[in-house]
Amino acid sequence: MPVLESEEYIEQAYFFHAFRERLLDGMPAQDVLAQVGQELLSTTRLPLAVSFLLTEIKLSGLMGPALQRLTHYFTPFQAFVLERAEQEQGRFTFDQALLILEREANYRAQSPPRPGLFVYQFEAIARNRLGYQPGLAAMAGDPAYDDDWREYILTLSSRLGDVDFADLIYVRSAYFVVEQRRRRRDPDYQPKFPTLFGEKEGKIARANRGRDPMFLFSALQRQLGYPEVPRPRRPDELEARVALLEQRIKELENRLKLLESEGASPGPSAGINLAELTVKPEDTAGVPSGWGQSSLAD
Repeated sequence: MPVLESEEYIEQAYFFHAFRERLLDGMPAQDVLAQVGQELLSTTRLPLAVSFLLTEIKLSGLMGPALQRLTHYFTPFQAFVLERAEQEQGRFTFDQALLILEREANYRAQSPPRPGLFVYQFEAIARNRLGYQPGLAAMAGDPAYDDDWREYILTLSSRLGDVDFADLIYVRSAYFVVEQRRRRRDPDYQPKFPTLFGEKEGKIARANRGRDPMFLFSALQRQLGYPEVPRPRRPDELEARVALLEQRIKELENRLKLLESEGASPGPSAGINLAELTVKPEDTAGVPSGWGQSSLAD
């Protein structure tokens, strides 16, 4: 899959944004896809992709597997994020996934450097706990990375947890090479592995060694303008209270219906028909043999 042109990513960002906003407004996903597909720029390939998504969602109700089949247009990371949102059932919401993809598409439209794209995708996986093994495999399939980057991304799956993430960036940065040349007093020093990060990324990573990786992500965003990964929305206390009130109103409605049905029946039993509770002989297996007879021999 080749890297798409910037106009494709601009339309993708609009698609993810409009899809998310209209879902939150209560529109069915099928209606949103049909509507947004008419709004997209026809000179791009996205309208054809959305048309395919509409057909697939009518059949299966899922978008993640459909994106997996459109490997010539959507990246494995995009498909992975949507699949996780459809599987998590509440912890990682679908609107959160769409917001992540919207910001990523906006960033891609600016022809971003590979370190910035890598950090954004990795933080999205880490912050939302989407799973490092499948997430890194999806990242490695992104056409934006070359062979050196793919090898590095796949290596991370076996190094995370044993080596500090800041060190994993620092030792593959230009700043590490500069420091080694200074310490060794060897201007011709060459690292064993290809340098992937710039001098600024390496300096920031070295300053965050042994600290929470979220501090590293925040520093890269402040200093180098890396895109910010949207944080999971905190539970709204007001929404929880409204949901509880709706549940209690339904319970009260059910009780009122029961009282009304009881009040409609005349008689001293206050509307309760005891005949409905009486077990009829024909509804049983019959009277047991020997019932009522004495157990002692005459």
